[in-house]
Amino acid sequence: MTPTLLGRWQTRLLLFATVGVLVSLPFAIGLIGPGANSVYFWILGYVAIFGLGWDVLYDYIQKFRWDRDWPAAYQLLAGIWELVFVFCGIKLFGFLPIPLPKEELPLGVFLFHYSIVWLAVFIVSQSLMRIIFLRWRFRGGQWL
Repeated sequence: MTPTLLGRWQTRLLLFATVGVLVSLPFAIGLIGPGANSVYFWILGYVAIFGLGWDVLYDYIQKFRWDRDWPAAYQLLAGIWELVFVFCGIKLFGFLPIPLPKEELPLGVFLFHYSIVWLAVFIVSQSLMRIIFLRWRFRGGQWL
């Protein structure tokens, strides 16, 4: 599938609003991590919102490839890059506000939460999306 920009946006928002929220829920209610806190939904929101901007860049880069495709390895690199950006924004420089001081968010829990959310979103985008939305990949990733 060659995703279009609109398809990227629709897929990103759908996956973060469903899979991302479901995976973040155990963190937010305190089953995983140091305790109940809404900071995990803030992280999820930042990744989704800034990802819309990153998707513009990814769509631009994709047009330089001979097949205009976006392989799974590139999706892996994009996930790592987005992790670095959100980590710097929340933990290192603190220019992204969260409902607790940046020092109180444990690095290990932050990395674990991001990794689990990203892995779940990646797996669902590579499997369930193709089953549930049969024409999703033929419409450039657009499901509406």
